Amino acid sequence: MKLLSALSMALVGSAAAFAPAPVNVNRAAVAPMNMAVAEGEFYIDQNRRNLMNLILVGSAAVTVGGLAVPYILFFVPPGAGGGAGGTPAKDALGNEIFAKEYLASKKAGDHSLAQGLKGDATYLIVKDDGTLENYGLNAVCTHLGCVVPWSAANNKFMCPCHGSQYAPTGAVVRGPAPLPLALAHLDVDESGKIIFSTWSETDFRTDGKPWWI
Repeated sequence: MKLLSALSMALVGSAAAFAPAPVNVNRAAVAPMNMAVAEGEFYIDQNRRNLMNLILVGSAAVTVGGLAVPYILFFVPPGAGGGAGGTPAKDALGNEIFAKEYLASKKAGDHSLAQGLKGDATYLIVKDDGTLENYGLNAVCTHLGCVVPWSAANNKFMCPCHGSQYAPTGAVVRGPAPLPLALAHLDVDESGKIIFSTWSETDFRTDGKPWWI
């Protein structure tokens, strides 16, 4: 029995020799490391922040600009056409108009449309003496861009869209149109063709600068 007890004690002692030794953890050393990791997790790259701000501001500018430009253009009268040199007047089929043949088919006081500068609808006006007026009138209403018909019964241009009215010279006689109809010079070249060209001098109806250039 004593021998068995001695053997048991020896086995327990040898097992204890292979048991892992307790590890002393230095908590004071671990804490700064954890804090460093935590600080790293919340670190923000300043360059990246600036880039994101630029993207945000740029997107906002594009959105606001896309909304603002049509709103501003709403209050700008439509262009009347024009350009360097002369442009032959053309009929609805795109054929150039010759003054002699044109006047032979029209009566005094006639106001008929032709294609003018930049293809805009432009009135050719036959005077009481049977000759052409030395200017054409752009038919585009200066309110919202409708084509304004001539009313022979009322002796004026009357817009069917919002009620604007213009005198035979294109001057405004009733709003909401803010400006007179645009002018274009009308001449007849050596071949007899009717030619439109930009009216760039004083507007004789307002004694001011032409608004269309």
